Amino acid sequence: MNRQSLIKKFDKQAEKYNKRRKNDPLYRFRQSIFQEAEGSVLEVAIGSGLNFPFYHQDIELTGVDFSQEMLKKADHAAKNYPFQTTLMQNDVETIEFNDNSFDTIISSTSFCAYQKPVDVLNKFQKWCKPEGKILLLEHGISTNKLLAGLQRIFDPLALRMVGCHQNRDISTIVEKSDVKLIKEKRYMAGSLYLIWAKPSERINFNG
Repeated sequence: MNRQSLIKKFDKQAEKYNKRRKNDPLYRFRQSIFQEAEGSVLEVAIGSGLNFPFYHQDIELTGVDFSQEMLKKADHAAKNYPFQTTLMQNDVETIEFNDNSFDTIISSTSFCAYQKPVDVLNKFQKWCKPEGKILLLEHGISTNKLLAGLQRIFDPLALRMVGCHQNRDISTIVEKSDVKLIKEKRYMAGSLYLIWAKPSERINFNG
């Protein structure tokens, strides 16, 4: 699927995501991991700003999303929170930040849509400060064999309808990347992944 088609799909879903603010089924999971964000925070695929309630008031938030409609919802929501927010319309797979720019990098339910998710995590590895945090809340392949089978069957339809893969193994994506896994928890028959990670040690070739 080309990127413009994908962006249009998420533009159309912006209002649906915004309505989740009142009854978010992932609220308690978001709270359990994203309240750990601190310092200079990058949230990729920020969507309508569903993670805003869990951030401390003293962070500095940079939010990136390729959907203009999602960013409109996020911009409106940000006015209700005290932390400084900068929103950018851009594609996480192509945008560049300087190395060691952020104390915390956040992603929630975005790895289903990337063409090269391992490459995205490797970007996090560079953008995050060596002592920083990489916090992920993602959906993917279930540990339940029946559910996993259904996910594989319906993956092409879900991709076509909403631009979202259902059968990605998030644990394997993390393993293949350069980041270092600290902790992983699985919920909802293993289809919801909460992952705490950090940049792996970088080798200095100039020493």
